[in-house]
Amino acid sequence: MIADNDAGGVITYAQTGASYGLGFYLPFLVLLGPVAYLVQEMTVRLGAVTGRGHAELIWGRYGPFWGAFSLIDLVVANGLTLVTEFVGITLGLAVFGIPVLWSAAGGVLLVCGVLVGLKYYTWERVALIIASGNFLFVPLALMVPPHWAEVARAFGTWTIPGGLTPAFVFLAIANLGTTIAPWQLFFQQSSVVDKGLTVRDIRAGQIDTAMGVTATVIVALAIVVLTGTWVHGLPGSAQQMDIQELLNVLDNRIGPLGERLFALGLVEAGVIAAIAITASTSWATGEALNREKSLNLPLRVAWRFYLPGILSAVVAAAIVLIPHAPLGFLNLTVQVVATIFMPAAMLFLLLLLNDGELMGDHVNRPWQNWATGLVVGGLVVINGVYGLSVVFPHLI
Repeated sequence: MIADNDAGGVITYAQTGASYGLGFYLPFLVLLGPVAYLVQEMTVRLGAVTGRGHAELIWGRYGPFWGAFSLIDLVVANGLTLVTEFVGITLGLAVFGIPVLWSAAGGVLLVCGVLVGLKYYTWERVALIIASGNFLFVPLALMVPPHWAEVARAFGTWTIPGGLTPAFVFLAIANLGTTIAPWQLFFQQSSVVDKGLTVRDIRAGQIDTAMGVTATVIVALAIVVLTGTWVHGLPGSAQQMDIQELLNVLDNRIGPLGERLFALGLVEAGVIAAIAITASTSWATGEALNREKSLNLPLRVAWRFYLPGILSAVVAAAIVLIPHAPLGFLNLTVQVVATIFMPAAMLFLLLLLNDGELMGDHVNRPWQNWATGLVVGGLVVINGVYGLSVVFPHLI
C-alpha cells in the first residue's frame, strides 16, 4: 500500500495542492482510504484462499480471451505507470546535480537488481526499508508550520473551489487513479501467493493492508498540506503542471533543505513503486502464460519470468530520456488512464470473490458487494463526466 504513494502519486498530490489548495482534497483523500482498503482486502482473501495469482485465476475461470484482455490491460497500465516512476527518480536526483541519463540508468540497475537478485523474504524486507522513506513528506509538511485553521476548515466546509470544471474533473480522476489502480490488484494477490499465505493468515494480511492504507493517506495529506499551504495562490499555481517548477517554488519558500527532502521523497517513491510494478508485471505474465512465477527462482532457471519486468523498466527509463517530453502532463494522464481501466479490473475481482466454488466460506459478504458496486459505479460516472468534459468542454 505504501508503494501506492508512488512518484506519480506524489507529483499528483503536489499538483493537487498547488492547483486547489486544501478545501476539497483533504477530506477527499481521507475518503479514498477506506475505498483503497475495501479493494485491496479482497485480493488478500482471494490469494490466501486460492493460492493463485489474479492473472492465473482470470485466465483459468474466464478463458483466454478475457485472460489476454486483463493481461494486456495490466501490462499497458504498468508500463505507463513505470514511466512516471522514472520521471520521479530523474527529477528528484536532478536536484542533487545527477544527470538524467545516469539517474535513469541507475534506477534501472537498482530496480532490476532487486527483482532478479533477491528471494521473496529478502526482497520484501528491502522493499519495506525503502518504503519507510515515504514518511519524509510528513516532517517536511511540518517543517514550516501549516495553516492549521485552514486544514480544519477544509474538513468542515467541503466545497469545490472554482466549481465543477474540466480541469477539476481531470485532477479528481488523477487522484482516484493514484489511489486505486489495476497494478495494485495483481501485485498484492501475487505477493500473497508468493509469500505463501494461507487462510489462517488472512487476518494478519488484513491488518497489514489497513496499516499500509493509513500510512498512505497520512503521507498523501502531508503532501497536499505542504503545496496547498506554500504553493497554492502564487501566480500561475492554478495552472501548474510542472513538478520542476513546484520544486523551485519549494526552494524559494522553505529553503534548499525543503527542496532536497522533497526530492529524496520523490526518488524513494519512484524506486519503491518501480520495484512493486516490475514484480507485478513478471508475476502476472508468468501466471497468465503458465510459466515460472516466483521471486524465489534463480535467473538461470526462470529468466522468462523476470524478462517482462526487466524490459518494462528499460523501456520506461528510455521514454523519460526523450527530450522535451511533457512529463508533468504525462504523469496526470497516466493516473487518469489507471482510473479508466479500473472498473473492468474490479468487475473481474468481484466475480472471483463471489465464486463459491473458489472461495467457499470466504466469499464476499453482501455489504462488501454493495460497497464495491458503489465504487465501480462511482468510477464509471466520473469517467463518463470526464469523457463529456473532453467532447463538450463547455458543458460543465
